[in-house]
Amino acid sequence: MNKEEIIEKIIGFLVAEFEVDIEEIQPDSNLKDTLRLDSLDYVDLVVSIESNFGVKLVEVDFVGIASFQSFYDLIENKLKAKIIND
Repeated sequence: MNKEEIIEKIIGFLVAEFEVDIEEIQPDSNLKDTLRLDSLDYVDLVVSIESNFGVKLVEVDFVGIASFQSFYDLIENKLKAKIIND
């Protein structure tokens, strides 16, 4: 799965799960503010990532993640690490 496919898949479930307009999801937009995330929403986000990509996220993974672009990069890196470790 290339980066564009990863981003497309992420945007698809974010729009459905968090009921946000696709136009609001821009690489430099703030992830937390755009999705209006609270602590329970982060749990939903983690579950969605695990079910869609088969990678686990923990709280420390979100340190420094502010934009959608940094979130995409996180998921891409987790997928690469999973391939290496499998």
